[in-house]
Amino acid sequence: MTVSTADLCDRYKDKIQVLEKPLISYGEVREFSGKIVTIKLNKNNHELVKMLRDEKGRGKVAVVDNGKDFYAVVGDTLMGFAYKNGWAGIVINGFVRDTKVTKTIPVGLLAVGTCPRKSFEENKALRGVDLEFGGVIFKEGDYIYVDKDGVIVADNILK
Repeated sequence: MTVSTADLCDRYKDKIQVLEKPLISYGEVREFSGKIVTIKLNKNNHELVKMLRDEKGRGKVAVVDNGKDFYAVVGDTLMGFAYKNGWAGIVINGFVRDTKVTKTIPVGLLAVGTCPRKSFEENKALRGVDLEFGGVIFKEGDYIYVDKDGVIVADNILK
């Protein structure tokens, strides 16, 4: 990302949304951007595993909502899949684990916090749905921009 979120906010103040709650960085990459791919989890990450493992990210950012249920949805294995398939980053309204390793993988990773436990339930997830957390509506196909100043979301303002 070559343009800062602060500059984008100044230039496009009426076209952007700013995430109101800070998320913590657990990936090696601290600044990233890309087209949003949304997924709403239901107490497990099976569909997220398949998405990161089997689909080419090509600079996209996975935005994940698990309702902040207290279990990790991303760890070192999923970060490895994301890196291998070219995902720019993962933004999670939830928790991660294996952070000693995830911080060494060159993919962006933001989350609420950490939890060593993962879920073992088998439930369906919803792909391509609007997600809302932190005062922002994340829509599939919109763009997300992340740097040390924050997270912003908009349609493709850098056309």
